[in-house]
Order: sequence, then C-alpha cells, then structure tokens
Amino acid sequence: MSVLDNFEQWKDFLQNRMEQAQEQGLDQQTISNLAYEVGEYLAKEVQPKNPEEKLLKELWNVASPEEQHAIANMMVKLVQKS
Repeated sequence: MSVLDNFEQWKDFLQNRMEQAQEQGLDQQTISNLAYEVGEYLAKEVQPKNPEEKLLKELWNVASPEEQHAIANMMVKLVQKS
C-alpha cells in the first residue's frame, strides 16, 4: 500500500520527513519551499487516491502561485500539529 492511498498515512509520512529536515538544520522557509515543490509535483504528476487528495489537487489547480504557497504552508502546519 502506498502512503498516498490513505490521507492519515500521507500526513504521517510528511510529518516524518519534515522532522528529518528540521533535524538536518533546514529552516522553516526552506521546508515551506520544499512543500510547495512537492505540491506542484503531485498536482501535475500524481492522480489523487482519496477524497482529501482530490480536494487538495482541485484547490491547487485553481490557486494562484501565492495561494499555492499558502496551501503548502498550511500542509506544513497541519503535519506540525499532528
């Protein structure tokens, strides 16, 4: 099973990767930029596997670049609070 099949597993995966990035000394801005790049890749290359991912993809596709950065930042905050 892929981490993309279940939204909770996806959030756990992101949280683990974010913790690793912080342990390696990446600052919050760099993590946010990486989250944006991941969001851009997922929106272009990966088909959503669950309703949450479908909603995120639809929001991403109608958002301006500034709004996409906001979505990426919100995903970072979401996994930080988990």
